[in-house]
Amino acid sequence: MNKEVILGKVGAVYGIKGWLKIHSFTDETEAILDYFPWSLKLGNKIQSVDISDWRKHNNGLVVHVAGIDDRDIAQKLVGSEIFVNESALAELPDGEFYWRDLIGMSVVTDKGYDLGHVSEILETGANDVLVVKANRNDGFGQKERLIPYLFEQVVKSISAENKQICVDWDPGF
Repeated sequence: MNKEVILGKVGAVYGIKGWLKIHSFTDETEAILDYFPWSLKLGNKIQSVDISDWRKHNNGLVVHVAGIDDRDIAQKLVGSEIFVNESALAELPDGEFYWRDLIGMSVVTDKGYDLGHVSEILETGANDVLVVKANRNDGFGQKERLIPYLFEQVVKSISAENKQICVDWDPGF
């Protein structure tokens, strides 16, 4: 079963010829242009689009969607989420994961304590942070833990097969 992966969002219209500002969710802004075809989803409406041209604009990108040369028509795409089929994503080497692969994984300490599961990942600049939603009956009374994603220092191992992350972390923290 192929899944759709969100890579960005369509921002405002740029200029009078139907160009659109793009908010890329990829690590490097321009990397969103490595994945095609794009599907745009706004509400329940989904449409496949081809990008005929693009350029850098300030810290972002502007794109021209093939067949749209009018600002008013382009305006109807503003706010759309940009999706690609997961098969468009590159295979990662062993030991590397997309964030989406880590979401939902259980997190246990190296001593076997179940801390909960990853509900989201925060990008802080210094390092990524796993937001771990604690189990309902957490013995330390925690609802959520913020655990730095520092491989080898904090994160000891990740098992894709078992959907589990092992960490060196004090459960009371």
